[in-house]
Amino acid sequence: MTAQPAEHAGDPAAGTAAGNEPPASLWRDRNFAGFWTAQALSQLGAQLGQLAFPVLAVTLLGATEFEVGILNAAGLAAFLMVGLPAGAWVDRWLKRRTMIAADLVRMTAMAAVPLLWWAGSLQIWHLYVISAVVGVATVFFDVSYQSFVPLLVAPGKVGEANSKLEATAQLARIGGPAAGGALLTVLTAPLLFIGESLGYLLSAVFLGRTRDGEKRLTAAGRNSLGAEIRDGLAFVAAHPLMRRIVLCTGGGNFAGTLVFTLLPVLVLRDLGLGPQGMGIIMSVGAAGGLLGAVAAPWIARRIGEGTVIPAGALVSSLFLGLVPVAALQADRAVSLVLLTVSEFGFAFGVLLYNIMQLTMRQRLCPPRLLGRMNASIRFVVWGVMPLAALAAGYLGGELGLVPAMWLGVALSLLSVAPVLFSAFPGMRKLPDSVGTGSS
Repeated sequence: MTAQPAEHAGDPAAGTAAGNEPPASLWRDRNFAGFWTAQALSQLGAQLGQLAFPVLAVTLLGATEFEVGILNAAGLAAFLMVGLPAGAWVDRWLKRRTMIAADLVRMTAMAAVPLLWWAGSLQIWHLYVISAVVGVATVFFDVSYQSFVPLLVAPGKVGEANSKLEATAQLARIGGPAAGGALLTVLTAPLLFIGESLGYLLSAVFLGRTRDGEKRLTAAGRNSLGAEIRDGLAFVAAHPLMRRIVLCTGGGNFAGTLVFTLLPVLVLRDLGLGPQGMGIIMSVGAAGGLLGAVAAPWIARRIGEGTVIPAGALVSSLFLGLVPVAALQADRAVSLVLLTVSEFGFAFGVLLYNIMQLTMRQRLCPPRLLGRMNASIRFVVWGVMPLAALAAGYLGGELGLVPAMWLGVALSLLSVAPVLFSAFPGMRKLPDSVGTGSS
């Protein structure tokens, strides 16, 4: 990683006591443990609510394919609307405080769903608005989160921290949907939003207990907002490996969103597998992600850090192809098995890919540009997702679910090309500063 400029607000070893060596294990780092706890609780609550949104829309409000597409797009549109300025703002603000504020906004928005339901006035447009508000808060949280890890732990611990955080997120994705599916046998979908709201509240509490060495950047060290946004975009555009990551991730996200926007309609309406079926599929898929998160460092040592990136992208794309195959089966049990296998393999590949490419980005980027770098990439790779969600709603209604899903699979395979035909295959170690290459 490049040296930290003196004027930058942040201490990359903030999780340790001042002047001491970082602990041998991050589990002994009190600040990282608090941050880890906050994310574990937030993820568990979020997974309860993630299942509730499509179930509520499809089963209680009778949403069509296009309405499900709009709902999904509403939650992702913020990455297009505020994604770029969010990065510049996050680099100016204290990242931990920004995450706490985002958690509290999401907590309040999610709590509105059961209140509207109890009042008997809940409509689909309410879900659009709530999803959009949560999406805006999530933009600021995610950009801060990805930019905070290098400030919380020592540079050599960034990869380990990412692996631990992703493994915990996958554990929450296993338990959350399974618990949500079980709860939906005795509760109605709006009540699951209470669980998500509580998860965000607990996340804010533990973030409040986390300590770091970040200080606010003084006004004298700032450029105009437009200039700071351009700095972030220019940094990403100037690095050939980052450009390929953006192309692969953006294409993969567009393709995956085409498929997964229509998945609740397929599972809940066409196959009739119910909320419990959705919970099983999501939980087994998360188990694949957990395995990918845990195995990523081991696989990287065996085949090389760079090789993991195209391998993970290719694996996830191939398993995505099982979704439309499952839709064509006459036996619902066979469809359920294929969908769970698809989710497992897809999540495994995605986590391999994500851990390696995120670690590379955090190593390469100067600390003063972390927020803008992450926001610039998120603007593209997440910004395509609301467009894909709308396209999924339209294509699903016009062409049918299965043809629209096959189109998504084909696009996903094409998206692997930028990293497959590049310097990544065979690269034993990813670069850790601008201008360095493989070794």
